[in-house]
Amino acid sequence: MAKLKRDIGLVGLTFISVGGIIGSGWLFGPLLAVQHAGPAAILSWIIGAVAMFILAITFAEISAMLPIPGGIARVPQFSHGNIVSMAMGWTAWIGYNTTAPIEVEAMLKYLAPYAPWLHAADSGDLTGAGIAVALFFMLFFVAINALGVKFFAHVNAVLTWAKVAIPILLSALLIANRFNVENFTTPGGFAPYGVKGIMAAVSTGGVIFSFIGFRHVVDMAGEVKNPKFAIPAALILSIILCAAIYLGLQIAFIGALDPSMLSNGWAKLDFGAQGPLDGIIMSVGILWFLSLLNIGSVIGPFGNGLVATGSNARIALALSQNGFLPKRLQMLSSFGVPLWALALNFLIGILFLLTVPFTTVIALNGAAIVLSFAVGPIAVVCLRDLLPDHPRSVRVPAVKLVGMAAFAIATLIVYWSGWDTVWRLGIALIIGMVLLLIRFHGRLDEMDVTEALWLVPYFAGIGLISYLGQFGEGSLQQIPFGWDIVLCVMFSIVIFTLAVRSALSARKFQRYIAEEEVLDPTKPVIGF
Repeated sequence: MAKLKRDIGLVGLTFISVGGIIGSGWLFGPLLAVQHAGPAAILSWIIGAVAMFILAITFAEISAMLPIPGGIARVPQFSHGNIVSMAMGWTAWIGYNTTAPIEVEAMLKYLAPYAPWLHAADSGDLTGAGIAVALFFMLFFVAINALGVKFFAHVNAVLTWAKVAIPILLSALLIANRFNVENFTTPGGFAPYGVKGIMAAVSTGGVIFSFIGFRHVVDMAGEVKNPKFAIPAALILSIILCAAIYLGLQIAFIGALDPSMLSNGWAKLDFGAQGPLDGIIMSVGILWFLSLLNIGSVIGPFGNGLVATGSNARIALALSQNGFLPKRLQMLSSFGVPLWALALNFLIGILFLLTVPFTTVIALNGAAIVLSFAVGPIAVVCLRDLLPDHPRSVRVPAVKLVGMAAFAIATLIVYWSGWDTVWRLGIALIIGMVLLLIRFHGRLDEMDVTEALWLVPYFAGIGLISYLGQFGEGSLQQIPFGWDIVLCVMFSIVIFTLAVRSALSARKFQRYIAEEEVLDPTKPVIGF
């Protein structure tokens, strides 16, 4: 049987991560952030980047040592067994399956002014022709991925160059044409809404969610050349590069505003029916750039859909290796691609496109993906005990402290998703558990129950805090802002401690790890 081909180099892997991080969010992020924090949104982007860096380095150590496909779904198998790996892999898989339909619909919305026949005039829903175009693009994502990871990486690199170049060029043009320094201190000073506003921009302002695309590096780790160097380097480089792009665009956006636009304060800054960047471009007078912005508006979601399609095939492959999905999904084509997994995900994507409302799909996407991040900080600590003497190309310092902080960040991201997304995630988890019980019917003794018990208080606790907290429709908002963050952090510390103590025994670990041929004891160790 064909094997996965390690054809992705450092540049290609970095571009996969950058392409996942920079989507269409940069078109709205600068406005949303300043509405919450004013000019101090600059600090929000820095905080968001640092928080995501802490989370990413836990995955950097694991993925460099265990460069396996679908790492977010597969790694928990080695730290906590099949139930935890199912829970994290299932949520990631559900989230990824919604990504292609979401990005295709977003792309078609941007194309609506040029192709009004794509949407119904009364409801705005896709017409029959619009659905046909959407299915074509989803199939196109599959086709590009089916031609091999090397070809996919080249196509993604071209798209990512454009995704990076357009916001950088826009930032430079805005600064060169109009930069009002006084906007950074008036009205209301640099931080008109204080610390609460800065943190609100990180959470509901979309800052933290703008960085979660780094996960694709973990999913594609099984096809990376020199993974012990390329994986951590790509994670670090992509977050630093994207943070610089977001920060530069935010500074340029603030400086380019006409002071008259701020007469009602930052919270009420609005551009009407126009997008914020369209509005600022027209205000400054660089109208010729609107064409490039429209191109970027289409390339962004197209690139994200392409990368997510590839990553999701590796998640399905990993779930098959874990015993949750059929073994057929492990079969690879002559190009070294899990073609059956691509086909299954394509069919599920069609179901989401045709049967689930767009807003519901978006909510499920965000909640499902962010929960899967919680496993990295726990696994990196557990694997220090389970593989204590194995050389690591990256060794996170003060790993328990960093892991605890990263787990708290992951929990906060789930909480910030809002109650209206958390309850949907709960339903998805219940469905996944039912499917797991069906899958293991007659051999329940093979399920790693003891190692997964910490999931019960974790899921119940984050659900309760979300229901009583400040975020999302339907929440009771009984826990004051600020105290909700403190509660989440304290709750995370308790669950993190419990989860680390619930790791697999050495005997079980050896049985599971024997299935993988990825450990290489010859590589040197580097540290941060």
